[in-house]
Amino acid sequence: MRKGRHAREAEVDPFYDMLFNMLIAFVFCFIIALLAMNPKALKSGDVPAKAEFIITLSWPDNDPNDLDLWGQGPSGEVVWFRSREADLMHLDRDDRGTSNDSVVVNGRTLINPLNQEVITLRGTAPGEYTFNAQYYENKQQPNPDPNAGQAVQTTITVIKVNPKAEVVYYAQNTLARPGQELTLVRFSLTADGAVREIGTTPKQLARAF
Repeated sequence: MRKGRHAREAEVDPFYDMLFNMLIAFVFCFIIALLAMNPKALKSGDVPAKAEFIITLSWPDNDPNDLDLWGQGPSGEVVWFRSREADLMHLDRDDRGTSNDSVVVNGRTLINPLNQEVITLRGTAPGEYTFNAQYYENKQQPNPDPNAGQAVQTTITVIKVNPKAEVVYYAQNTLARPGQELTLVRFSLTADGAVREIGTTPKQLARAF
């Protein structure tokens, strides 16, 4: 029995042991190289952007009309396409209908049919929040009267992200003509981020600008 055991051990080639050790060393060096290429990952002060709430205004795919989402926080500051950050709010995308929905790749024009404007709340400052939609511009063709426009169906969603995704509010509304502003939702946040007093009492945001 002992002779058989020694014979099996003798079959192990030291070359394979060397290859295995080299593989371990290569993986270790690869990890070190990745960290060296991204030194920001080593900074303890860097905190990735996150969202506590996501407010989304959407309207039908491929609709050329330009709608805008406006938001106001507890301090009274307003987020809109010319002031995309205020307090803990951030306008992530200014969607202008079909005007900024195309990109040329390898000579081909690709079109994104989605129409969405998104405001994220990066924190939960207590107080009231108001979100409005404004029918900014009618781009229907033919367009003999730009002030007449075509009615646009809108959808507003408020999603609480943490500790798990939860739809706080969902509604559909209609904007009838360019220049019209509509309060989509108003709600209050407590100090711990709980949602209270959801409503749609009209409040003008765009008129002041």
